[in-house]
Amino acid sequence: MKKKFVLRIDEETMASVEKWAADEFRSVNGQLEWMITKVLRDNKRAPKRSKPKDEE
Repeated sequence: MKKKFVLRIDEETMASVEKWAADEFRSVNGQLEWMITKVLRDNKRAPKRSKPKDEE
């Protein structure tokens, strides 16, 4: 399940995220999700995910 939330961000930062997303062929939402997940993994703070049932 994905949770919705409001994000306030300055115009210059948003423009940078939009450009990066376009360069990577992602939506802005997808880019932000990718960025957050990467930072969490890099800092060993990503949630542990259980294996999908078809892999058990």
